[in-house]
Amino acid sequence: MSTSIPIGEANFEAEVLQAPIPVLIEFWAPWCGPCRMMAPLLDELAEAYAGTLKVAKINVDEEPRLVERHGIASVPVLVVYKQGELIRQKTGAQTKGVIENLFKDLL
Repeated sequence: MSTSIPIGEANFEAEVLQAPIPVLIEFWAPWCGPCRMMAPLLDELAEAYAGTLKVAKINVDEEPRLVERHGIASVPVLVVYKQGELIRQKTGAQTKGVIENLFKDLL
């Protein structure tokens, strides 16, 4: 079972922009093989950093406005927000260590 929070237009502001802790978001699609490969890593990180990092997912097929707002051209893409500001963005499948390096210094 995924421990990532699904994000859409309806809850983006509350869950991401107003979050009191950093937010790691994966832009993904159900048909994306690399996205499916990264899912267990993101779930592990969500559990390991519970309370200090929020892990969320945005389905690109269901949220075209958020995709456009972030300039997403392919998936997977990881973005990190802190205090309502986009801090980092990385495209492509990543290892657990690379993903951790995206946010560890922000905790």
